[in-house]
Amino acid sequence: MRGITVGTTAEREELLAAAVVEAVEGTSAYAGSVFLRSRDRRSIVLAATCGVPPSLLGGWRLIPVSSPIPVATAYTSGRTVHLADAEETMRRYPQLAVALPYAFGSCSVPVGAGGETFGSLAIIWAASPGGAGLSKAQRRHVRTIANRLGASLAALRTRIGDPVECAPETIPVENPAPSAPAVRVGLFDWDLISGMISVDDEFCTIFGLDPRTFDGQAKTLHASLHPGDLAAFRFGADEAASGSRTTSRRLRIRDHRYGGDGYRTVELWGRVPEADDAEPRTHLVGAIVDARAGSTALAAVERLRDGLFSLAPDGRVTYANHSALQLLDVSGDELLGRILWDVLPWLSDPDVESRHRSAMIAQAPASFLACPSPDRWLAFSLHPEADGVTGRVVPLGQPPSASTPSASSASSASSTESPTAATPTRLGVMHHVLQLGSALTEAVTTREVCEVVSDQLVPAFGGQQLAIYVVRNKTMHLLFHTGHHEDFLDWLEGAPLHARLPGTEALTSGAPLFIESRQDLSQDYPDIPTGEVSSWVYLPLIASSHPVGICVLGFDTTHQFTERDRGVLTALAGLIGQALERAQLYDSEFAIARGLQQALLPHRLPAIPGIRTVARYLPGTSGMDIGGDWYDVIPTTNGVSLIIGDVQGHSIAAAATMAQLRSAVRSFTAVGHTPGEVMAGVNRTLIDLDSGLLASCCCIHLEPRTHRAQAVTAGHPPPLLRRPDGTTDVLDLDVGPLLGVERASAYPGTRIALPPGSVLALYTDGLVEEPGADIDVGIDRLRASLAHARSDSLDELAGRLLHNARRSSYRADDIALLLTETAYGSGQQGPDGTSERPCADRPHDSARGPGDDPRSVTFRRE
Repeated sequence: MRGITVGTTAEREELLAAAVVEAVEGTSAYAGSVFLRSRDRRSIVLAATCGVPPSLLGGWRLIPVSSPIPVATAYTSGRTVHLADAEETMRRYPQLAVALPYAFGSCSVPVGAGGETFGSLAIIWAASPGGAGLSKAQRRHVRTIANRLGASLAALRTRIGDPVECAPETIPVENPAPSAPAVRVGLFDWDLISGMISVDDEFCTIFGLDPRTFDGQAKTLHASLHPGDLAAFRFGADEAASGSRTTSRRLRIRDHRYGGDGYRTVELWGRVPEADDAEPRTHLVGAIVDARAGSTALAAVERLRDGLFSLAPDGRVTYANHSALQLLDVSGDELLGRILWDVLPWLSDPDVESRHRSAMIAQAPASFLACPSPDRWLAFSLHPEADGVTGRVVPLGQPPSASTPSASSASSASSTESPTAATPTRLGVMHHVLQLGSALTEAVTTREVCEVVSDQLVPAFGGQQLAIYVVRNKTMHLLFHTGHHEDFLDWLEGAPLHARLPGTEALTSGAPLFIESRQDLSQDYPDIPTGEVSSWVYLPLIASSHPVGICVLGFDTTHQFTERDRGVLTALAGLIGQALERAQLYDSEFAIARGLQQALLPHRLPAIPGIRTVARYLPGTSGMDIGGDWYDVIPTTNGVSLIIGDVQGHSIAAAATMAQLRSAVRSFTAVGHTPGEVMAGVNRTLIDLDSGLLASCCCIHLEPRTHRAQAVTAGHPPPLLRRPDGTTDVLDLDVGPLLGVERASAYPGTRIALPPGSVLALYTDGLVEEPGADIDVGIDRLRASLAHARSDSLDELAGRLLHNARRSSYRADDIALLLTETAYGSGQQGPDGTSERPCADRPHDSARGPGDDPRSVTFRRE
């Protein structure tokens, strides 16, 4: 079925549909989807599906690009994400496994062209534990389809200006899973004057004719007709020609599958095209319909005593035989076209919907028991295929024992005196709670919490505006807003908690407020401006028994809130309130911790004649504790000492130890010790501190006038050296043991030459370590980046080396970087044609770019 897609072209729809169908049919998958980036590039939007409908897969239509979901990862990383089975899904993507706890595998690949990523394509298949998933050839096939789709989208953009983006309200193009047709239809165009008839291949197949040899003569069809129906066949044509507009006849044609000895009944439908009364009616166009397979199967199913029914992939009933209707005690008009568990209150248990969802996604049979009345039990079994589910229901002879495992029925509420008195929580409610709760566990700052709430609530409930206000000094203050109405709820800013306003009253009462129309708002709050919004939801955010704030969801058009909507939103309000309170505490502690860490690092680097120095520091994002990375530049009588170090762990203790080691390095350097002696003294100091922590450190004493240096390292990643010609090497130094291991450790020095114009890079392991990869790989990647990065200025060079780290939303460790450039000498010119001059001191500059995570503040000093 073709969906109505907002903001896309018909040609793009065709490309998306063809790609996802080809990906599903060319592998062992039974469902697939294509996501395209949103206009603001913050999300990917569901654009096309094949097989399982979006509602069955959790309703994900809008996914933030930062979400730990395979399709988002494929989009952001540009890599294939292949999950062979449910175990691997749980291990690598637990949030997805929580929302869809079923046995399936998936493969997600990026869609793009020319280095630009437009979205991602994903397919899923039924997977048993330990399965291998897709073969390498199948993965290449899916990647090829995605690449071809990306190239086609790029060409479409060039040709007609299609932006290759989706609006959040886009309705995806849906392609149902292929299924065997129950009805066959052949088309014809009969010239009643000449007797010639033009037919399609299906028409010939129904009549048992070879399309390649059929001569087009109507009389040739007579041999396939039952002799008793020849007159009716001719009469139908004459009747149409004489003036009737439509004709319908049942005909018996020879069944060639049984040697031509039997006949089957088909229906002939024909219509004479409109013509002026004066013009002769010369053509009969129409179709021949062979519904024997469907009608025969239907008759057979209706004879069964067992109840049989058919469900579409989304759970809607498409057929139920007479026995099923009797057992379920419902009429066909009440049941057909509706969700099974919505029609029957005693099936309104989350387990029923979960069994159906499990059967469809895992493509494995499922069964359950249900109790429509206290003295009657029914056994259900579900048998899935990609295009739907066949269900069987039979009465159970005796009620199951409560101790029997299978007796945990699908309807615990059904055994009460009034089965319809209370409807258990729907699985959809549970899904939204689980999905938002899972996403909120990974949101740390208040900004992240607000973005998660926006990403989950707005697309799930169809709102266009979302605002979150927090309580400060007993007044309301805007924390977050998204939507195109900039003045949405401006009147709530600064309002006291005792004011008679929708937001404050919902917050002080603790009860959600649902306003479905502007008339309702004006009636209850006549002085409140309605603006351009037509419906509102005010969700009080309560945590630890005190008001935290209010979450307001706005709708541009009048919106009616069902009981399900009210229940879901009420449940989600509690999760949001707790997450927001936790995030506010984090932000406060984070500000204190980072302020302390900033105070422990150098406020500015000294100006040293003959060299330039630039330092950067990026805190980790995995927690609120501060780390032990540090750097320093210490002038000496004959040059300068460059220091970088890393104390084990992330804690106040690590930061305090870092401060003490930095002081020790400065003390030993100030009295003229060599780098090896400095390192040995710092090692003894760390052992005497008895902190139980280890540390790595690298100390390089540089003599600008001779362009030589001596380097000592204590288990620290090796420095990098880029020479004036661009060649860049990892320095091969004699490595001493980590600080704090052995009191008598010695630290040998290595002499290195620094040609004028060289750049020396010292860094901590947070810049080069990646999960699951050897650190040498990261070091070599940094070496390549240093070799090829432009060096218009040392400041820009530092920014380029940290580019990927700053863009990452997750850094497991802190990062420190110290760059030093040696001068070209007195009177010589640098690579940019300017004369070398000493760098003047600059004050500490703690800068944050637009949109930077508050935990990735760059402490810039030069």
